[in-house]
Amino acid sequence: MITHRYLDLVCMIIGSLLLSFSGNIHATPLSQQDLIQQTAVSHIKQTLIQPDFGSINVTAAKLDSRLRFPVCSSQLQASTPGKQTLAGNVTVLVRCKSENWQLYVPVSVQQTLPQVIATTHLGRGALLSAANLKIAMVESRFQRGISFTDPQQIIGSKVKRTVKAGDVIQANDICLVCRNDSVLIRAGQSGLAIVTAGKALSDGAIGDEIRVQNSKSKRIIDGVITAVGEVTVKY
Repeated sequence: MITHRYLDLVCMIIGSLLLSFSGNIHATPLSQQDLIQQTAVSHIKQTLIQPDFGSINVTAAKLDSRLRFPVCSSQLQASTPGKQTLAGNVTVLVRCKSENWQLYVPVSVQQTLPQVIATTHLGRGALLSAANLKIAMVESRFQRGISFTDPQQIIGSKVKRTVKAGDVIQANDICLVCRNDSVLIRAGQSGLAIVTAGKALSDGAIGDEIRVQNSKSKRIIDGVITAVGEVTVKY
């Protein structure tokens, strides 16, 4: 009986020690270097505007383990020095005012957004369709010019210059209305509109103002491209 009681007591003591040790591990505060990295990352995340669609991934570079700083008795402060674009590689200045030290921390910012890309090689004059377009997540720093987030915005457009498979479709790659295309000319305002046929005299993307010729009257007028093969004129 004594032996069993002794063993039970030993097990309880060991269990208490293990539980205490485990608790101490979880309660261990962040190291000074971890805190510096976390401060830099938090600063960038608070500065950036979270996109409605897509994602942002922010990571701080690993700091040199030989660096030693006094523990900061005040809250660490962070700023982005100079005129930096918050994309790709960014430098964040982390400062401790109370102990009078500072450190520049390299931070990587990766922002991806949904973009319409070509699924196959598209030569000049190719017609865009659901079969040769798809939406993919693309890192924003590799994007240039005006792009699209919905294939429906550009289906029916023609390619003006070669687009490789996997490339983001940009506004200057295509024309929603191309020179010499037959177009619908919508004219009017306040809900009353007249629709007639015409011919485009130049290329353009949505929102561009181009010159069109009325097929009946032969009159040349300026209009804004509002859809594939459609130009709107306001009087």
